[in-house]
Amino acid sequence: MAFKLPELGYAYDALEPNIDARTMEIHHTKHHNGYTTKLNAAIEGTDLEGKSIEEILKGLDMSNTGVRNNGGGYWNHCLFWENINPNDRGRLSGELLDAVNDAFGSKEDMMDQFSKAAATRFGSGWAWLCVHEGGKLDICSTPNQDNPLMPGVGCGGTPILGLDVWEHAYYLNYQNRRPDYIGAFWKIVNWNDIEAKYAAAK
Repeated sequence: MAFKLPELGYAYDALEPNIDARTMEIHHTKHHNGYTTKLNAAIEGTDLEGKSIEEILKGLDMSNTGVRNNGGGYWNHCLFWENINPNDRGRLSGELLDAVNDAFGSKEDMMDQFSKAAATRFGSGWAWLCVHEGGKLDICSTPNQDNPLMPGVGCGGTPILGLDVWEHAYYLNYQNRRPDYIGAFWKIVNWNDIEAKYAAAK
């Protein structure tokens, strides 16, 4: 069964002024839709057809650039839209807050390290907050559409929070001011979604 572009579950203007409606519309209907279409074409007629996207990425032959780039692009954006869902955002609390404090010292220190990973990623890529076995957290970044589910990217665990730092994610509004975009991201994070992902992953 082919992968489908997910519905956002919220309007394109729901994240304004932090992310503008035009950027959201282009990002979702053009970029994410493009990754989805190309992923389906890349796996059609292969032994990857019928597998979940997580199965595909975890067992990926990294030399298969069609699946690597488009499978990563598909999965990464699915996570991103959920992470910034404006409905019922909640706040960082419970077991996730405890894990953040254990790993980083405080929520503010975690946000600072994550922001630094996003700001210093050269060119295009992603910053990630990941869960390892036992619930331990760490932060890393990957280039292009790679993610920590893929083998050998030097960044493991299960991502529960991801930030897209490709220019298409922010350039219409922020131009070259990536740090401003990263700062705005923290205003729209859906902590309830991330807590649920943490509970499932640990």
